[in-house]
Amino acid sequence: MERVPVRELDAKERVKNFEEVCLGYNEEEAVLEASRCINCKNSKCVQNCPVGVNIPKFIEYIKNKDFKQAAEVVFDYNSLPSICGRVCPQESQCEGGCILGIKGQPVAIGKLERFVGDYVLENNIEVYEKKEQNGKKVAVVGSGPAGLSCASTLARLGYSVTIFEALHEAGGVLVYGIPEFRLPKDKVVKKEIENLIKLGVEIKTNVIVGRTITIEELLEDYQAVFVGTGAGLPRFMGIKGENANGVYSANEFLTRANLMKAFLNEYETPIKIGKKVAVIGGGNVAMDAARTAVRLGAEVHIVYRRTEDEMPSRLEELHHAKEEGIIFDTLTNPVEILQDENGWVKGMVLRKMELGEADESGRRSPIEVEGSDYVENFDTVVMAIGTIPNPLISYTTSEIQINKRKCIVVEEDTGKTTMDGVYAGGDAVTGAATVILAMGAGKKAAYAIDEYIKANS
Repeated sequence: MERVPVRELDAKERVKNFEEVCLGYNEEEAVLEASRCINCKNSKCVQNCPVGVNIPKFIEYIKNKDFKQAAEVVFDYNSLPSICGRVCPQESQCEGGCILGIKGQPVAIGKLERFVGDYVLENNIEVYEKKEQNGKKVAVVGSGPAGLSCASTLARLGYSVTIFEALHEAGGVLVYGIPEFRLPKDKVVKKEIENLIKLGVEIKTNVIVGRTITIEELLEDYQAVFVGTGAGLPRFMGIKGENANGVYSANEFLTRANLMKAFLNEYETPIKIGKKVAVIGGGNVAMDAARTAVRLGAEVHIVYRRTEDEMPSRLEELHHAKEEGIIFDTLTNPVEILQDENGWVKGMVLRKMELGEADESGRRSPIEVEGSDYVENFDTVVMAIGTIPNPLISYTTSEIQINKRKCIVVEEDTGKTTMDGVYAGGDAVTGAATVILAMGAGKKAAYAIDEYIKANS
């Protein structure tokens, strides 16, 4: 049986709004897709899942139309299934291990997980029993995927958990980094966070750990601390003209659009991007920025120094970007940003590239083509070439070791840092990665924290 297609908004209509593009499965479609699963004994889909969801089991329940039982299975492993079903790279994780994918299309595990998560949210199903607290307290720094996963796991183990978030709204990259058309905030993110609050998790916003309060001060009131502060410090290319007005980091651009709703007409300080935008990069963040700019009414070019085959973005995002009319300038790299007399972007000097030998990542290295420079006019440039962790906590806490990439050094199996009682996980440790990998790290650290507190009680 062929994979059940997923309904989507028409490209010509969706570029005019920020409504969710992928509509997901209804009950009939979910049951039909679930029936494709052959429930193999050596389930590589489970092995490839960073949080170890029992995928064949929950799909079997969907097949039998027992959606509540399917939800109970999923939530035993994953506290944010509606989110993960939308944004995780299933093609390289669970679906990448599906045996049906060898000769055909794998089971749409991500879409089925989303269906289960949405079923819970839409029907107000209680998925957690609030545990009796054990009298021990844990502080979680950061309310992104790693922090939320760690907090939910600890709460279910009986701990009193407080999350400290620097921004005015909880969710981390889920609210500031991923656009509404991929991940609805009110419909999905806020509701899944509300499920954690029902577990007894407390969230304190507008608290910058490292400034408002230190790790040492937290350890005076809490038995352990988990650091899940993500990787929110943007990278730039270091080219001439990069400080011009109209040059954004993807972080700023997406935060203003997603968290601060700058795409709304009533917003007091909207994003002014002009008629033509260049987004530098080829990852998911670049696609998010480009697709956001299209919805703000601009002609958008993705400028990438390799070919489409080397782009690290999800194929689904690449496909959607093309459908929405985004222009791909591949084998092209900026060498200078040009400014007008008032210091605003007016264009870029671009240089053609060609591919040489493979680099450490396995992708062929881009090589500059001499004498290939040309100028193209742009009103706005968005840099989406990666991020690194913000080193604020490590700078204010000398006991926490970081490496040359500004990532926190931890024990691989536990997430323990070099400071006693302090654990870390997610992008703060690995650098920019995926939502589900961060959740896996938070979950792993939670169990290590449980062992640590028990051993020191």
